[in-house]
Order: sequence, then C-alpha cells, then structure tokens
Amino acid sequence: MNNGVIYSHRVRDLEYQVICGNSDTELSKVVPRSVDLVVTSPPYFQQREYGEEGLGNEETIEQYLESIMTTFAKVVRVMKPTGNIVYNMGDKIIDGSMMLVPYQFALKVLSDFNLRLVNDITWIKSNPTPHQFSRRLIASTEPFFHFALGSNYYYDRKAFQRAGRRPRSKPTKKLGAKYRELIESSTLSQCEKGGAHQALDEVIDDVRKGKIHSFRMKIRGIHAPAYGGQEGGRKMRIERYGFTIIRISGEPLKRDVIENPVESLPGNGHPAIFPVKVVRELIQLLCPEGGLVLDPYLGSGSTMVAALQEGRSCIGIDISREYCIDAQERMRNALGESAVPVMERLL
Repeated sequence: MNNGVIYSHRVRDLEYQVICGNSDTELSKVVPRSVDLVVTSPPYFQQREYGEEGLGNEETIEQYLESIMTTFAKVVRVMKPTGNIVYNMGDKIIDGSMMLVPYQFALKVLSDFNLRLVNDITWIKSNPTPHQFSRRLIASTEPFFHFALGSNYYYDRKAFQRAGRRPRSKPTKKLGAKYRELIESSTLSQCEKGGAHQALDEVIDDVRKGKIHSFRMKIRGIHAPAYGGQEGGRKMRIERYGFTIIRISGEPLKRDVIENPVESLPGNGHPAIFPVKVVRELIQLLCPEGGLVLDPYLGSGSTMVAALQEGRSCIGIDISREYCIDAQERMRNALGESAVPVMERLL
C-alpha cells in the first residue's frame, strides 16, 4: 500500500488534505493541540468489506474496540484544549442480539480518558436499509457521541440555532383561544379568571408586536404543576394567582435528535455515507470559523465537503486508496476544480 497525500489544496488561509494511509501512523504526524473538531465514523465491526488490513475486520468486538481506542488516543493528542470530538458508530447483531458496540465504545472512552460526554445525539435515518425481519424491528437510528476535553469547549449555540431557524409564522386571530376555554372550564375563582384573561391579552399583544416568539400557559387544576411541583417562581404564581405564563423569546429549541436520510452518491463505492447536512450543523456548533476539522476515517469524504462549505480547514485520512480518490473528487467538484489535475504526492 502507498501512503501519502492524495490531494492538497489551499484557499486563502484554509487548507484541505486527503491523506491515504493508516490513521495511527498519519495522526502521529499531525501537530499536537492543533485540531478544533473531529467528526468521524469508524468502519463498523464486521459490517462491511473495508479491506483485510482495515479496521472492522477484527475477530472479536473486544479486539475491534481496542483498535479504535488506540487511534482515539492519538486523536486526543492532536486536539486543542477547547476541542470537540464527535464519533458516529453502528451496532452489530450477533445471534439475534444487539451488542451495543457504540455504547461499549463510549463507556471505554469515559473510563480511559479524562473527557466528558456532552451529548448522545440520535441520528434517525428516514431511509433505513429495507430489511424484513420476522422477530425484530429495522434498526433506523445511530448515535453521534459528542466528547469534550474539558469545561471550556468551543460551543456556538446561536450559530447552530440560526441554521435551523424557520420563518416566524404570522399570529392568527385564534391565538390564545384554547387557553381562554381552559380558563373558563377551570376551578379558578372569577377574580383569578379575570386576571388570567388580562395576562393572556398582554402576552398575545407581545407576540403580535414581535416582542416574543410565542408562549405557554399553565393553569391550576388543568396542567401538571410547573417543574413537577418543585419550589420556584412558576409554582408560586400558580398557587397565588391560579396560572403562570412562560414567555418564549424566539430561538428554536435544538434537540439531541437529528432526522436525515443516508446519502447515496452516484459512482461512489462507499457503502455507508453519512449526511453532509448533519456534519455541517456539528461544525457550526462545535468549530470556530477558520478552525481545523479532522476525520481519521474519511470514507466518502462527507466531513471534508461539509468543512469546505462551512469555511473550515480539514484533514481527512483513510487507509483505502479508492475511498481517498473518491473523496478527492468530491473535494475538487465542491471547489469547482473538475478541470484541475489531481495533486498527488505519494510517499
């Protein structure tokens, strides 16, 4: 096998490199504490044919996890103190039983490294492989584990939310109508009902003027106590006035669930392509502008395409020369350089 740079390109201060080689070897050449974000998906255990010497062909899950952890240690070495690491993994079914391989991996990381697991993000595949199993359901989810090196990890929640923002709908004339019905059907006193209607009028007016995005109302005897009945301002207001109003400022809530189809690229031989859209959102959230993204198991090149689209430098490493060339083609196409010859330097 030839090792080396398959593709290298610089745009202003941003650099993109596709490196064909073993991740353990090539990661040792990356400058320590230089990477802002890792987004990757290691080859799954005995799921695909990645080549005899590639990860995923181990005889046991224990050997497979040990191989991943060896590389993971080298990933940690190159991370900035503010860096983030995101691993996407799939499970393995043996004798009809889930092995929970991704979660075994996450537990080993927490056991072996001084990292924190910030989120277990669930990717819901809207187009899972259409198997027909007689005694179990089709697996249509996979986790993305978000690890951070410490408490000061980079996190731009506003950029992440802006990317998912939907146009604000115009308030309708029926806004608050359901709450008015609930107020009247409640056991509140007439005085309390009057206060609730007045407060409802005020918050509806704020929505119409664009001061807030929306609101929620909780009414004594109708809704469950605020925060499960714990002490606090909302509980006190419900007890004293018979209701409380929760004002929502306008930023959409971003949950730890992503629904997106598996991608398919004509002419690309990689069997498991995770969506560029998902990686772009992770980059917006976890990597500063102009930062460096790394994918030690590059595969089809989705991480590099997403990094390019988001204005981040990127290094991608893969042991398969075929995958490296496919990824390089995606990069050249994304850069609009289909007529430029491949910059190849085999070491």
